[in-house]
Amino acid sequence: MNTHGRRTFLRHIVGGATATAVVPSLFPDPPRDINASPARLPNLAPGDGVDEAYWDLVVGQFSLRPGLIMMNAANLCPAPYSVSQAVVRFTDSVNSDASFQNRAKFGDLRTKARHALAKYVGAHPDEIAITRNTSEGNNTIVNGLPLGPGDEVVIWDQNHPTNNVSWDVRADRYGFRVIRVSTPPNPASHEELFQAFSHAITRNTRAMAFSHVSNISGVALPAKRLCELARQRGIFTLVDGAQTFGALTLDLHDMGCDAFTGSSHKWFVGPKEAGILYVRRERVPDIWPSDVGVGWESALKNGAQKFENLGQRDDAAVSAMGSTVAFHNTIGPDRVEMRIRQLADAIKQSLTDRVPGISFHTPSDPQLSAGVVVFRPPNQDARQLFNTLYSDHDIAGASMGGDFAGVRLSPHIYSTMAEVDRVVAVVASLA
Repeated sequence: MNTHGRRTFLRHIVGGATATAVVPSLFPDPPRDINASPARLPNLAPGDGVDEAYWDLVVGQFSLRPGLIMMNAANLCPAPYSVSQAVVRFTDSVNSDASFQNRAKFGDLRTKARHALAKYVGAHPDEIAITRNTSEGNNTIVNGLPLGPGDEVVIWDQNHPTNNVSWDVRADRYGFRVIRVSTPPNPASHEELFQAFSHAITRNTRAMAFSHVSNISGVALPAKRLCELARQRGIFTLVDGAQTFGALTLDLHDMGCDAFTGSSHKWFVGPKEAGILYVRRERVPDIWPSDVGVGWESALKNGAQKFENLGQRDDAAVSAMGSTVAFHNTIGPDRVEMRIRQLADAIKQSLTDRVPGISFHTPSDPQLSAGVVVFRPPNQDARQLFNTLYSDHDIAGASMGGDFAGVRLSPHIYSTMAEVDRVVAVVASLA
């Protein structure tokens, strides 16, 4: 490097350091120190009840900015200290020694994470692939099923694009037909939802793909019943679990689906760029992999691992999936689901009581919904309200457009009942 090049390089370094020093001033209330030691959560026996004081301890496990009310779990969640610290520890280990010898430990950590994940979702370890997110899992199935002219795929029109538009793209290439199912707005029963899919099935249907819970309406489909119907007719089922993995207690063997996908960065509160793909053992040979790389022969012998032959991974993120399962197990997956439903139900009920004219895309019946709540403000543009909630009141949610225009709130275990009250009071004041 010549003298001019060295000087330019040094100016860039100094400029970068200066910018880094300036950035924190934009955030007067910085997150808590990642190296902090939050109060230890008590070990609870099955069936033990918990109160608000317990949930306050759970909130303390997260490094949320003071004053921020975070209700966007349907999109992106913070990770608790135990998971963040695991990622940092594993990353530092690689950065300090990237040798094959040091990194060999990640093989065992990945295996432990796979076994923990399998138990967590009610599956066999050889049915679990640790992917990068729900999108990758969905596209693995979309591109891996052998389909062609004359075949039909039934999908929900409320699916995420990775389980919706992706089918259209492949259909354009291979000539099969995509059938979109619409369900009644704010349905009154599982029967309404079930019949919409049942009526769309024909003798040419080869696959059925649907979201367990819609990210745009909050409607929950009767997954087990739909999977049973499909199994009876030899139809492959793909369940997009982006809004239920980490939120609801899962038993995929009981659900009966052929494939299930989920992301770590949403309700699972795990490491970023990690996820799961479950493929029922008997169906693994039926799906072609999207990626083939080093170690393919070994992966091919290990069930669903053939779908994670992705080359160099972020070993820290993959390994920390096991730490995230441990965090959920400390609380209890049933308690996590109970808390999420409690908060979501409180939002729906309180908004109904306090905001005249408000309406919901999400059913009030908890059997037809989960943690996602989407409402239409009576006297304000949803996008404007979404922005005002954050800019003026430190409330982070999401805005929906199109047929499901509204504001989406998705609370999690790091949310409190006091925060629910605060959100409802603000929405009521702006209505």
